[in-house]
Amino acid sequence: MLGFLGISRQPQPSGEAYEFLPSAPEGVTGGAPSWALADNRVSSDVETVLGRSSSESSTTPTPLRTSSPPPSYPSHRLSSSISEVDGGPTSPLLASQGEAYTFRDGIRNLWHLNPSPRRRRTRERKICRTLKKGVRRIVRHPLFPRQPLTIIFALLLFTLFAISLTLLLMYILNPDKEPLPWHAYCSIPPTTTLPPHFRQALPYPYINPLPKEISPSFPPDDLDTLPPAGIFVGVFSTDMSLERRMLIRTTWATHPRSRNGAGTGDNGRGTSQTIVRFILGQPRKGWERRIQTEMEMYNDIVVLPCPENMNSGKTHAYFTWAAENAWVPPSYFESSAPVPRFSYSNRSMPAPRPAPHDSHFVWVDHASGHPRPWVRPDYVTKVDDDAFVMLAELESRMRLELYATGHEPYTSVNTTTSTPSARAQQGSGPSVNVAREEDVNTSSAPNFSRDPLVYWGYLVKERFMAGELYALSWRLVDWVSTSAAVRGYIQGAEDKQTAKWMTIHPQAGEIRWASERCWIYDHPRAGTVYSHGFLFPSHVERIKQSVLSYIEAASQNYSTSPLQSDTYGLGIPIPSLWAQSSVSTFGVTYQAPLQDMTTAESVEALVEGSEMSRIREGLRG
Repeated sequence: MLGFLGISRQPQPSGEAYEFLPSAPEGVTGGAPSWALADNRVSSDVETVLGRSSSESSTTPTPLRTSSPPPSYPSHRLSSSISEVDGGPTSPLLASQGEAYTFRDGIRNLWHLNPSPRRRRTRERKICRTLKKGVRRIVRHPLFPRQPLTIIFALLLFTLFAISLTLLLMYILNPDKEPLPWHAYCSIPPTTTLPPHFRQALPYPYINPLPKEISPSFPPDDLDTLPPAGIFVGVFSTDMSLERRMLIRTTWATHPRSRNGAGTGDNGRGTSQTIVRFILGQPRKGWERRIQTEMEMYNDIVVLPCPENMNSGKTHAYFTWAAENAWVPPSYFESSAPVPRFSYSNRSMPAPRPAPHDSHFVWVDHASGHPRPWVRPDYVTKVDDDAFVMLAELESRMRLELYATGHEPYTSVNTTTSTPSARAQQGSGPSVNVAREEDVNTSSAPNFSRDPLVYWGYLVKERFMAGELYALSWRLVDWVSTSAAVRGYIQGAEDKQTAKWMTIHPQAGEIRWASERCWIYDHPRAGTVYSHGFLFPSHVERIKQSVLSYIEAASQNYSTSPLQSDTYGLGIPIPSLWAQSSVSTFGVTYQAPLQDMTTAESVEALVEGSEMSRIREGLRG
């Protein structure tokens, strides 16, 4: 113990040494050695620190000489050592407790970096005094309004300034300042389906380069030789949107014009494998019973295991659900063209109870008593509940993408087949499915590598497919549902997040980004850059002829025609006429051309190029 205390104490620079000696044995009263330097006080203090008993401390050494002044040692070392041994009295050799400062105290102060409350309050008072001074100077300024009229006038000026600044920022931040040349979109088809990040991006206004040869009008001659595509159309809805669901059930989900196609149609054969279902999140408590009743009545509602939302994971939950539970009716018709079999072609499940708006071929098969098993869909589509979809047009375009190869647009093949009218005479009942059933003599075995990778929709600014309508082929849906990387991109604008999923796919360069920018558009009343009147094929043909004629006339200044040049993009001035609409004007709220029109006249006024859309108030003739 004495050695420990000796090490803990530091010698003085004077070189004077002190040594603590043990007390004389009990009963000895002789004098102390002549070389002892410590006095009674030092000896008693050390004995107290070491916890000696009263019997041992009864006899103390006798100093040989008069006591010398106590040396001044560093107080922090002795104070810490003695305080750790005993919290009792301190030695006169040590500094007072108020001056003691231990290493632990220094560490503690390092952690307390915030200023003291008094210093913080002082700083806050300084800030308040500075603000008060500034306000006082403004109020005392000669131009500051003091009268009621001047105060009102100043407030009006401030309001006008705030409104002007807000409108200026809205204009600057708005990316859509001019209408898009949709005439060119309907006239010049895409030349490739490569993803935008794997090719040269199109410059604004994103007009496709002219192909070497303009393809004939849609649809191609061999469309009816290909089996219909199986499409699961998921309409995103909410628990309170019963009116919109009923409108869809009674219009485009079941109407003959929507399912049969334009003109004479195909008697609904193309959409025989297309079904429409409504996708909801978890309904609120007040709506649970209503949604349950609606599900039992129509059998067309899917409730996802997630809260109702738009950009917080509902789309990912939908595709994850579809990978396990999406089924469509089988193909009911024969095909004379060889069709490749996909890896999911053999998957099936017993036929469920159809929805009222399913194809009439499905109901005929259901009424037979032995309905055929349902199969996996070729596409899973996401649609907003404020969209109006022509199912036959949607299916025919997706059918071509399903059987296209590489990144080139679909081209017709020479096949011998009957005309649509001849097919209609063969009867409308279900027949044996040759293309989809396993038959080694007529089709090859299922192959995973043949599964199409298609991302279909309206390509916005060369970045993503617009959220009102887009589709993924089955292989992409299956990958989205199982990929761990996709789960990191489910929060945010759902259409942009879906495009990110496509960019992180292991085969991102092989995905067909099939864009349809002519037949996907906003309602004329929307007033966006994507708005124009309803289109019919006849008017699109007139637009196409007008655009190509302008290109030929404008190309006279070039050594070669743009139709045969390698310039990426159009390379000629874009006339504003290509963005005009006979129904609406960009930036102006839509108004009916006449007052007191009938329902038929109101609908005709919304059709692009119609006579009613060209009428203006006061010009009726």
